[in-house]
Amino acid sequence: MNLDHATVRHIARLARLALPDGELDAVSADLTQVLHLFDELQTANVEGLNPLAHPLDVTVTLRDDAVTETDRSETLLALAPESQGGYYLVPKVIE
Repeated sequence: MNLDHATVRHIARLARLALPDGELDAVSADLTQVLHLFDELQTANVEGLNPLAHPLDVTVTLRDDAVTETDRSETLLALAPESQGGYYLVPKVIE
């Protein structure tokens, strides 16, 4: 499938890309190659293959879900110019 200039311009407009007229031939050739690659992939025999989430056999080592930090909220609130009820008070900026 070869893409004409009108189709390439339409695709560029949909993708919100500014495409100079001098690049239409190159972009058209590149898009045509991509479409041919998809056609080749469509013909691949995938019968009996299981889908993969990752191409490598990777396992994730999980760590224990344990609290490692202490509650420092009071210390941090003490640094603020104003606080109330555990929240920082800031000046009103929107009327």
